[in-house]
Amino acid sequence: MLGVVLHAPGDVRVEQREDPRVLAPTDAVIRLAATCVCGSDLWSYRGVNDVTSPTPMGHEYAGVVEEVGDEVRDVKPGQFVVGSFFASDNTCEICRSGFQTSCVNRVPVGAGGAQAQYLRVPLADGTLVATPEMPSDDLVPSLLAASDVLGTGWFAAVAAEVRPGATVAVVGDGAVGLLGVLAARELGAERIIAMSRHESRQKLATEFGATDIVTGRGDEGVAAVKELTGGLGAHSVIEAVGTQESMMQAIRSTRAGGAVGYVGVAHDVALPGEELFYSHVKLLGGPAPVRRFLPDLIDRVWSGAIDPGRVFDLTLPLDRAAEGYRAMDERRAIKALLTV
Repeated sequence: MLGVVLHAPGDVRVEQREDPRVLAPTDAVIRLAATCVCGSDLWSYRGVNDVTSPTPMGHEYAGVVEEVGDEVRDVKPGQFVVGSFFASDNTCEICRSGFQTSCVNRVPVGAGGAQAQYLRVPLADGTLVATPEMPSDDLVPSLLAASDVLGTGWFAAVAAEVRPGATVAVVGDGAVGLLGVLAARELGAERIIAMSRHESRQKLATEFGATDIVTGRGDEGVAAVKELTGGLGAHSVIEAVGTQESMMQAIRSTRAGGAVGYVGVAHDVALPGEELFYSHVKLLGGPAPVRRFLPDLIDRVWSGAIDPGRVFDLTLPLDRAAEGYRAMDERRAIKALLTV
């Protein structure tokens, strides 16, 4: 099969890779309908994460089940499925509490390289959720978004305790931040402040539900949020970047008693203990337990209630994946969808 492989920073190639096969009785192999490039892939592409050997890329996926192991009972060949970037059994005590990405038996699905024509998914029964029937082509981008960026934005909003009537600020205008805006709207937020300096992203944020746009960053951005909220800060803040500046911007934009949901993959983030102690700000985040939200998100997509696939503003065939990486790295695209 064809698959995307990162050889070194900036060196993305589409190569012939070995076809995946069922290795354990709980596995499934799926034929990808579409895949995509994630903002977190750019950490390796830019050389922030070490790349010491050729690495299959991609962890977002949706497609048709081709084959299952002998112990798989809940998904069947021919079904269209969506899954999370971590495989989970969905039965352990941690999974039952809603944190499937910390499943005691978790397996990183991304290690199989989902930017490809086929993918082996471990722990298929606990990881994959089938759609009611085969989706139309126009639904595939939104179902693909559910496998990560929508589920991650949704978790960020839940972790930030977004509720009806709340004021929410969103730090980060990538796909996760934009879908955090959408999630905040769906969860009933009254005011949503999107922090963005890019016109196309500001426009999509507004269409997803943002009521205010703040272009400042750092202390300037915090001051703007405070000004919009009577000096108090937002009830809920979504952090969707993962840098020291973005985390502190999120914490300082939150009012006392408020909460930050942080889902940007953290890189060299250090929290000042004394400032956090006196802030009375709650923090919850980490790798999103997408599996917790998948049934609900698929239902919302299927019914037409939400259209998260709009974050894909560049569509390319799989063999032009390198172009998608470049476009996202240069911020010419929010998110690149790869047709398979």
